[in-house]
Amino acid sequence: MGRGKVCISLFADTAAELAAKIAEAQRSAEIVEVRYDSLRPDEVESGIEAAAASGADILATFRPAEQGGRRSLSPADREAFWRSLLRTGSWGVDAEPDVAKAAFAVNSEFKIASWHGPAPGSSEARALMLDLARTGADAVKIAFSVEQAFDALPVWDLFAEAAEAGVRLIPIGMGEAGKWTRILGPAFGSPITYASLRDQLGTAPGQISSGDMIDVFRVRDIGRGTRVYGILAGDTSYSMSPYIHNAAFAAAKLDRVFVPMQIGNVDEFFRTMVRASGAQSINFGGFSVTNPHKRSVIEHLDEIDDPASKIGAVNTIVVADGRSTGMNTDAIGFIRPLVARCPSLEGKRAVVIGSGGAARACVFALVQQGVAVTVVARNTATGTELANEFGAEFQPLSDIDGPIAADILVNATPLGTRGPSEEAMPIPAAALNGVGTVYDLTYNPRLTPLISEARAAGCETIGGIEMLIEQAMEQFRIWTGAEPSRTVMENAVHVRLAQLEL
Repeated sequence: MGRGKVCISLFADTAAELAAKIAEAQRSAEIVEVRYDSLRPDEVESGIEAAAASGADILATFRPAEQGGRRSLSPADREAFWRSLLRTGSWGVDAEPDVAKAAFAVNSEFKIASWHGPAPGSSEARALMLDLARTGADAVKIAFSVEQAFDALPVWDLFAEAAEAGVRLIPIGMGEAGKWTRILGPAFGSPITYASLRDQLGTAPGQISSGDMIDVFRVRDIGRGTRVYGILAGDTSYSMSPYIHNAAFAAAKLDRVFVPMQIGNVDEFFRTMVRASGAQSINFGGFSVTNPHKRSVIEHLDEIDDPASKIGAVNTIVVADGRSTGMNTDAIGFIRPLVARCPSLEGKRAVVIGSGGAARACVFALVQQGVAVTVVARNTATGTELANEFGAEFQPLSDIDGPIAADILVNATPLGTRGPSEEAMPIPAAALNGVGTVYDLTYNPRLTPLISEARAAGCETIGGIEMLIEQAMEQFRIWTGAEPSRTVMENAVHVRLAQLEL
């Protein structure tokens, strides 16, 4: 099959719905997987006919619920389905080992033996691969749920052994933490990577839309030599960084890709994926770091530069020559939009809400500009520590119930971010009266409750997108030595946010 192909996986209730989705999928993907188990039982035969009539390269599956399917299926049901497919045939078939004999009797060009379940350990993964290969399949697929990016390594590390044994391996880490396996799989030898037709139409956890897979992550263009960058976060699902940096890499014609790396255990990530010899096959060039790792990552780096050391937080990592260096572009990214509006900040008064890594960068940058800063935080211990470290004042958030005396108010908390805290205000609306400029680092959604209330109070406002772009541009310069296109980065953010707002 050559370089791995993009396969759009489809669910449908009826044959008519299936036909329409196949027609749409054909416009972007080389292969269309039809999840026949999603069709109503009385629509399966018609669905087979519709798929055959489409002219698409159809990969047929009929999976029971315990293997990720949509409904309960007995062994007899599954055997009967594969017999019914004998009449039309299919470009490809994908079946579990217990029904592989019946499935592989179907006239097809490509046969996959697959397994779905929890993340296996190394010895279990190897045994699974060999058992699947014994079915006589052209490729073996191990699809497994993962919570952290490194959970996928026991299966991912089988690539070398699979190649030696002549086995074509398709490793699929399911869930947000497994997205990197879908993106990098084809570059490492996977014959297929699976995508959804559109956002919200995935047939498995962590599936990426075909548009993003092809246009954002450029899976058809990347290879083993591609330099890999990633976002390290406790939850990568909301990050704009993959959209920003991949767009910038593409515009600059650089052989680089930026992927989500969702992790909770920083130590395990560096030990197993960055420093381990097996993980060196992933050509890491660096990372962007966000909540909750900006401070905890420091002890795992070989060195950090002076600004990051003074701030006490890292949001940018360079990996080169076996060493990792931490830097901070948040301070620069934060202060530039503010200075553009207030060229002279000397003597101004600012309130910074929050006491995490982002707040540290903001306080550092403001103090350097001669601003008198008050840290306001719910956590008295971390808030006081931050204020004392930079010569600022501290005030508990619980003490604020009316107007605050400040020229500038900065929200450096995640409150207002799309999701459970989307409607939350980091500070009472009454506190905004008399504030000159309100700066909300939250960027998704573009109009946060804080920005909305600030405008109603007559404050000048700065949204988080401005800082997001500025710090990303600085990261790009650090990683590549080249100048990024601001327009390309801004367009990437706005297009993605518009998609999320639909």
